Amino acid sequence: MAAMPAPAVGLAVLVLLTALPGHLSDDLNSDAQALQGLRSAVGRSVLTSWNSTTPTCQWQGVTCENGRVVEVRLPGAGLMGTLPSGVLGNLSALRTLSLRYNALTGPVPDDLSRLVELRAIYLQHNGFSGELPAPLFALKNLVRVDLAGNKFTGEISPDFNKLVRLGTLHLENNDLTGEIPKLDLPALEQFNVSYNKLNGSIPTKLRKMPKDSFLGTGLCGGPLGLCPGETAPTPAGSPESQPGAGGAADVGGGKKKKLSGGAIAGIAIGCVFGVLLLLALLFFLCRKKSPAPRSTAAVEKGRDVGMAPMETEPKGQNGSAGHGGSAAAAAAAVPAAAATAAAAAKTGGASTGSKKLIFFGPMAAAPPFDLEDLLRASAEVLGKGAFGTAYKAVMESGAAVAVKRLKDVDLPEPEFRERIAAIGAVQHELVVPLRAYYFSKDEKLLVYDYMSMGSLSALLHGNRASGRTPLDWETRSAIALAAARGVEHIHSTGPTASHGNIKSSNVLLTKNYEARVSDHGLPTLVGPSFSPTRVSGYRAPEVTDIRRVSQKADVYSFGVLLLELLTGKAPTHAVVNEEGLDLPRWVQSVVREEWTAEVFDQELLRYQNVEEEMVQLLQLAIDCSATHPDRRPTMAEVAARIDEIRRSSIGDRHEGDEPSL
Repeated sequence: MAAMPAPAVGLAVLVLLTALPGHLSDDLNSDAQALQGLRSAVGRSVLTSWNSTTPTCQWQGVTCENGRVVEVRLPGAGLMGTLPSGVLGNLSALRTLSLRYNALTGPVPDDLSRLVELRAIYLQHNGFSGELPAPLFALKNLVRVDLAGNKFTGEISPDFNKLVRLGTLHLENNDLTGEIPKLDLPALEQFNVSYNKLNGSIPTKLRKMPKDSFLGTGLCGGPLGLCPGETAPTPAGSPESQPGAGGAADVGGGKKKKLSGGAIAGIAIGCVFGVLLLLALLFFLCRKKSPAPRSTAAVEKGRDVGMAPMETEPKGQNGSAGHGGSAAAAAAAVPAAAATAAAAAKTGGASTGSKKLIFFGPMAAAPPFDLEDLLRASAEVLGKGAFGTAYKAVMESGAAVAVKRLKDVDLPEPEFRERIAAIGAVQHELVVPLRAYYFSKDEKLLVYDYMSMGSLSALLHGNRASGRTPLDWETRSAIALAAARGVEHIHSTGPTASHGNIKSSNVLLTKNYEARVSDHGLPTLVGPSFSPTRVSGYRAPEVTDIRRVSQKADVYSFGVLLLELLTGKAPTHAVVNEEGLDLPRWVQSVVREEWTAEVFDQELLRYQNVEEEMVQLLQLAIDCSATHPDRRPTMAEVAARIDEIRRSSIGDRHEGDEPSL
């Protein structure tokens, strides 16, 4: 083929250069028309920048590359209505679609299947309904899918297995039913189906996921424990796991080995010897006399060597009623809390049966300690709160528990037992469990797990001198979520179930700064002489009797707790500023003046790229602390919104980067 003359080459290049921009312009015009269709359907009043006078690539939430729209991000933009059909599918170069946190409803349109370049789709926290969108299964490049917080129904389709590059799948807080199919997604790292109506066994491939991925469902297996009829897998390396263990298989031919006559005789002799040994042991135990009960004098001796309970509040505890404590707590040289129990054992108790610790939960079958162990324990005061004084008791075995000595409790024993049983029945990983109680006429003691890191109150309002590690956004938001889920569980136990005394000193922390809610239900134990002013600062305005706190009042108190996390200010102070406003009203006054940054704790302002999430949590706190109870969300809604806020910060970081393939 002859070479093209130089002028002809130049002409060809010129033709290509003039034709290519026109082609790109046509594609961008097509994308613009599709976006205008989206605006007309769900965002006419909010997407004001989407107009002909503004270049398409400068529209709100729109990102272009090479003359095509590749990203549409409109989180929390106020979109309302149903996504139109035949519109989004025209954005054929789209790689990221984020419409989270809007008010979109109805089904996801089928033409979404035409977005073959789509790699990330975020539709969480809307009102989408119908079955999970089947068009997604045609999008082989999908890496992240988030459909949480909608109203999707039906079953989870096994067609998700077609998305071999999928690394994130969030389906929580929907109305999905049935079992989880056997998903085999090699790239899957984040998976969540919590709070759906699912049942059955968690598939093997998903059992590596954390427990939080399956909460609020009827699922079993893996991190949720064994399913009915399921046996624990034999640990690798055990004799049972070895080939041919127990003579089950022959190495050569696969036939069962037969025991020799000598082996059978040995087994028989061993069995006879074991039976004789057991009979001898039983005979010995029957002949042995039962130990005499500990005398009153012995108990009195235990009391005499003790000190009276320390009623002064330790410095640095901020009036904490929690039992987390710190090293600054005044230590008793001898059993302080135990001395009160000894006195009670000597002087009170309606019956002999009441003079002992009554355990709840798994400990009820085999109590790890008894009242005498508690009498011998050394103790230190952790704090003095509204419902009594808390002590740390360390027993001779080294085990530590928290003991709360109640005050203003004058209930008859049957009524006390009934109410304390309801408290002890609440067993949840995010709630500090009531392990045991002691009742006598003069003394009532409650025994809890000891939380070594103390309370959120001490962490927030303790010494802020230089050298203190600031409490960062991730830790604070994680504490807020765990506390919300703990209170949510308490509310789920009954329509009138409430915590009754939510405050930062009743949010205790593990060594990993994981939050646990403590002291739930205690207002139901106090008498009419109890003064509600003891829990001022967190008390909802409609509450006149602290013994009768509603779930909506709990939400108000939790809203104040959120404000405390965000502002770093303790609401128990009489005033939080020179105007004498309580914490919720002060925050609202600052926000109205558009000085939002002035609200946040200075320790939070040093963290970058979380301003939006902080503002969202602030708005949730304001919603929770609304004056009218009907305007407050439920704790289930609060927990879901905090979870969404936390994940949105991760999602924003993910959306800012190209999903890895």
